[in-house]
Amino acid sequence: MLRENVTDLLFFLAVARERSFTRAAAQLGVSQSALSHTVRQLEERMGVRLLTRTTRSVSPTPAGERLLQSLTPRFQEIEAELVAVTELREKPTGTIRITAVDHAVDTYIWPKLAKALSDYPDIHVEIINDYGLTDIVAERFDAGVRLGQTIANGMIAIRIAPDQEFAVVGSPSYFEGRAGPAVPQDLTAHRCINLRLPTHGGTYVWEFEKRGEELRVRVDGQMTFNGVRQALAAALDGYGLAYIPCDLARPHLESGRLVRVLEDWCPPWTGYHLYYPSRRQPSSAFAVVLEALRHCG
Repeated sequence: MLRENVTDLLFFLAVARERSFTRAAAQLGVSQSALSHTVRQLEERMGVRLLTRTTRSVSPTPAGERLLQSLTPRFQEIEAELVAVTELREKPTGTIRITAVDHAVDTYIWPKLAKALSDYPDIHVEIINDYGLTDIVAERFDAGVRLGQTIANGMIAIRIAPDQEFAVVGSPSYFEGRAGPAVPQDLTAHRCINLRLPTHGGTYVWEFEKRGEELRVRVDGQMTFNGVRQALAAALDGYGLAYIPCDLARPHLESGRLVRVLEDWCPPWTGYHLYYPSRRQPSSAFAVVLEALRHCG
C-alpha cells in the first residue's frame, strides 16, 4: 500500500464516523477543502465511491461502510500498541477522556482527581458532561461514569461512589395552600420540574419503589432542564417539585429552604461506576485515574 494511503484512510475514517466534512476537518485540524480533496483522491485511486455527499449530509456507501467497519478496529489496535510503547517511559503519560453527568463530576470525580493528578503532570484528563447514554467506543472515550444499573453489557465496571439516594423536594412557598403528595401517583396533580435525557428522546420518568412495589410516573410542569443543578435552582425558586440526588438537597433541607416528600418511596440506587470496554488494555495513565477514582468503603 502506498504510504500516502495511510493518512488518506485516516481522513476517510474521520469523515465516515462524524458524517460531516466540517466536524471531521475540525477534529483533524485541517481545512474542509483539503479534507474533501484528499478523500476524493483516495476514491479515484481505489476506483470506487466511498461517501455519498449531499448538501446536508455525508454518509458511507456500501463500500465505504465495509471499509469503515474493517479499518476501525485495526487502527484502534495500532493506536493501542503505540500507547503501550509509551508506557516504557518512566512516568505515566497520555490523555484520558471520560463522559459523565455533572453531579458525578462535581461530587466524586473532580474532588478525587484534584488530589491525585498533581503528581502526574503528563496525564491529561478530558471530562465531557453528558446525560445521554453515550457509546464510549464509537465516541472514542476511554471510560464513562453512570449509575450502576445503566451500564451496558460487555463493560468492566468499577464502583467509584456509594449507593445514591434521590429525593423529591419543593420549597415551602410551593407548598403554601396545597398538600404534598402522599403517594407517587399524586405527582400528576403537582407542578414538577422535568429532566430531559437525550438518549431516550424525552423527559425522565420518575421511578419509585416501596416494599417491592415499583412505580413509574410521568410528570409535567413549566420547567425542563438537562441538568440536576438547574432543577434544584428552580425548586428553590418555587417552580415545583424536583427529583434530585439527596446530597444536593440536604443542605437546603437542613436550612428549611426545601421540604422533602415521598421519602418512603425513594430507596437508594446503585452508586456511580466507572466503566470501560473489557477488550481494551488499560494504559498506565488510565490505571492512575482508575485507582484515584476507585471507591473505598
